[in-house]
Amino acid sequence: MSSALRFQSTLALGRSLIQKGAQRSNTTAITSSAVNQFLLQNHHHHPSAQPSLVRSFHATTSATLEERHGTTIVCVRKNGKVCMMGDGMVSAGSRVVKPNAKKIRRIMPKGDGFAGNVGEDDDDDDEAKKKGGTVVGFAGSTADAFTLLERLEGFLDEYPGQLSRSCVELAKGWRTDKYLRRLDAALLVADENISLELTGNGDVLESHDGVLGVGSGSVYAIAAARALMDIPELSAEDVARKAMNIAGDMCIYTNHEFMIETLDAKEESKEDEGEDEKDHEKPKRGRKKKAE
Repeated sequence: MSSALRFQSTLALGRSLIQKGAQRSNTTAITSSAVNQFLLQNHHHHPSAQPSLVRSFHATTSATLEERHGTTIVCVRKNGKVCMMGDGMVSAGSRVVKPNAKKIRRIMPKGDGFAGNVGEDDDDDDEAKKKGGTVVGFAGSTADAFTLLERLEGFLDEYPGQLSRSCVELAKGWRTDKYLRRLDAALLVADENISLELTGNGDVLESHDGVLGVGSGSVYAIAAARALMDIPELSAEDVARKAMNIAGDMCIYTNHEFMIETLDAKEESKEDEGEDEKDHEKPKRGRKKKAE
């Protein structure tokens, strides 16, 4: 057998082994680098072979895309105020793609005469808009997050003033729909009544201590915010800012260019709590009288 035929048979055997290995390991793509490396190792069998001319096969764009990281979002509810703060860093591998991405939005109810996101209209209406609405922060893929934001806005229009129900409906669709379940993002949602975290696993989580966080450095931000919640002199914005500064110092995917949105939280008064307790006691007293 000549050297050329021996080389061709060896190359065919190498390709078949690479394909079988890819099928067993569920690899989605194989580039020409593996074949070129094989050719370089066997180049002495056939000096005229050109490894650079070997074409890639089963190649897809997913094999060359770098995994993107970035953004820490934290939400703090304290002393009648709600503050959501996040950084704007987006990185791909070892590169910083953008340092000031805006990943916090305010959704206004359509019934108030101004719908959409705050910050794009006239300056005269900004102060009025910033007093209400629903604040949403997201971490993950931007396109996926905006798809979820559009659906959340639709549910808020369908169930006005019912943020919890709107988030549950969004989580149900996010979990069960075969297209939505592929979306890679995490959301923090807050209004004057409640703060919630939504994930693609179908979770709708309410904070027990007024602190929520998502993103690359959320663990550091949540830990710092919880440690600062007991200091009465610090407002919700102060706690969020200090927590984000700590997260920015510790997480390489978080910077110090912050975006802030605030809300006035609605707190139940003691009089309302007393009336609720009386309402619960009335039926019990009536039952006792009947029993007597």
